[in-house]
Amino acid sequence: MARAALLHLVRSQSRAFRSADRVTKVLPWFRASGAKFDCSPTTRYTSAHVRWASQAAVAEDDSKISIGPRKGREDGNEEKGREVVYYGPISGTIKKVKLLSLSTCCLSVSLGPVITFMTSQDMNVILKYAVASTVVILSASTTAALHWFVSPYIHRLRWQPGSDTFEVEMMSWLARFVPKTIKFEDIRPPQTQRPFVSFKANGNFYFVDTEYCHNKALLAKLTPPKQ
Repeated sequence: MARAALLHLVRSQSRAFRSADRVTKVLPWFRASGAKFDCSPTTRYTSAHVRWASQAAVAEDDSKISIGPRKGREDGNEEKGREVVYYGPISGTIKKVKLLSLSTCCLSVSLGPVITFMTSQDMNVILKYAVASTVVILSASTTAALHWFVSPYIHRLRWQPGSDTFEVEMMSWLARFVPKTIKFEDIRPPQTQRPFVSFKANGNFYFVDTEYCHNKALLAKLTPPKQ
């Protein structure tokens, strides 16, 4: 019994000496480099709080409905040599609304008929089909109407002064940006009663907010006089 206690004491002392030797080797490096090491709970809480606050600020900035181009990340991702001369002022808002419309349309198409048939047990089968079809048609029609209304909107426009062509970014029905190259010679006045249309090119309508297009020479080319 005494021998076991003695062996346990020797092992504990050897472990203590090893740990002290490690600390002795590490401390000179910290002193030479001037680094400060603080493991207090207050320091850990402060750093974690700073990280959480920065993440919350980024998330809050993404959830805001902004008018005009976003600073920082979006401008920093632009490639050099590609000059963006026009930003759609409500581009971010249109994308959020379109994503919301697509999500509600998918939920209505997939869950609408199921909920109708499961909740209304005493309803006639033909009436159930009519209600489910009405829900699907209404959801799909509102999504299609939104796409038709905002499809001419130009989200970004790239143009090099002196060039005969320019590039626009449009939004597809899946809320993805699609680049298109247009020639100035193909621009025609829009002969339509459709709202929010500035010009027509290659059979498609396009809209530019004149208040946010600061290049007057480009704006004159994009808005030809009506014949």
